[in-house]
Amino acid sequence: QVQLVESGGGSVQPGGSLRLSCVAPGSVFIANVMAWYRQAPGNQRELVAHINSVGKITYADSVQGRFTISRDNAKNTVDLQMNSLKPEDTAVYYCYMDVAIPIKSWWGQGTQVTVSS
Repeated sequence: QVQLVESGGGSVQPGGSLRLSCVAPGSVFIANVMAWYRQAPGNQRELVAHINSVGKITYADSVQGRFTISRDNAKNTVDLQMNSLKPEDTAVYYCYMDVAIPIKSWWGQGTQVTVSS
């Protein structure tokens, strides 16, 4: 059973930065899509950013220009650098990975990000 482990969440003031990291320790696969989602209280889980196996990246409009997703295929890790954080970025952030053959996907346990003055 693959377990995704996230780290890097916390509390920061508006305008600050945080870096989230996600690793699949002991994994023997190379992920197809790696992504970060978030869910704020009372809201549905939403895509923040994803990157596929050839490096194509998509960002949510709300984070474009402020967040940067990156991956290391050798280590099966995905990071999310978050700059210029806003209170509306407050949410639980979830890491996601999948493979295509066979089709499988995994989620991290979530890490809290709080942006508040």
